[in-house]
Amino acid sequence: MTDPVIAVERLTKRYGSRTVLDGVSLEVRPGEVVAMLGPNGAGKTTTVEVIEGYRAADGGSVRVLGANPTRGGREHRARVGLMLQEGGIDLRARPAESIRQYAAFHADPREPDGLLDELGLRSVATTPYRRLSGGERQRLAFALALVGRPEVLVLDEPTAGMDPEARAVVRARIATERGSGTAILVTSHELADVERIADRIAILVAGRIVASGTPAELAAGLQPRLRFRMDAPLDTTALGSLSIALGAEINVLDGPRYEVAGAEPTPRLVAALAAWCETAGRLIVESRTVGGSLEDAYLDLVAGAGASS
Repeated sequence: MTDPVIAVERLTKRYGSRTVLDGVSLEVRPGEVVAMLGPNGAGKTTTVEVIEGYRAADGGSVRVLGANPTRGGREHRARVGLMLQEGGIDLRARPAESIRQYAAFHADPREPDGLLDELGLRSVATTPYRRLSGGERQRLAFALALVGRPEVLVLDEPTAGMDPEARAVVRARIATERGSGTAILVTSHELADVERIADRIAILVAGRIVASGTPAELAAGLQPRLRFRMDAPLDTTALGSLSIALGAEINVLDGPRYEVAGAEPTPRLVAALAAWCETAGRLIVESRTVGGSLEDAYLDLVAGAGASS
């Protein structure tokens, strides 16, 4: 195993009395894509800002390419490609001139015209930034992160606002960068994208990493369960009766939606549920088996962490 290029250990960050990051630890190695998932307000962007040196940590340690990012000089910064949610690009700037300007900061930059073509920016190359769509702005920010041939890429929501074609292009480029040995940290809400590109995932909730592993490991750790929705909410008596009929506990999700806990969703279980509904004169509006996917694992982990906090 190679040494990590990004090494975060027990990172804490506070704003006044509010703790935003509480003991976050993660590593990214060369040729690896690590994705950080979490709901809004979980601390993903703050983690990225500390890693890129924009904010100082209040506790723990952060090393990027062996250095404290808040003290990294010009040479250090040139080795790290950043794509932040707020790119700080002049509203009057045009994609072609912005990429050429960033290229001039580096000793061996990528060809700006090549990036314009690859990321579908040729048609808006001379359009002022203020007139670009959200997806075009994202593609420009990605191009600026790539232009210096970085050893490390930190990408905050890289496919947000993009159409499916542009997202596919970005995913392909990320795969190419990984293949060339670049260490890549991604934050995202796009679970489908993450499942395709990430080698490992860290799930951040309320400033803490509640789970980490490969997409397959996270999904495999979730037992399949039967969820169903009734025509109307069940009262306490009905829930107790149904629980006895199924031989399992019934979790109330919201409104008339329920989940059978601790029982495998077998045909026998489904038949028992249908038989109870026939006897009780109730109607199942919808039923499905959940578990075994990254989305199910993510939602369960986030819900569980929220309930315990």
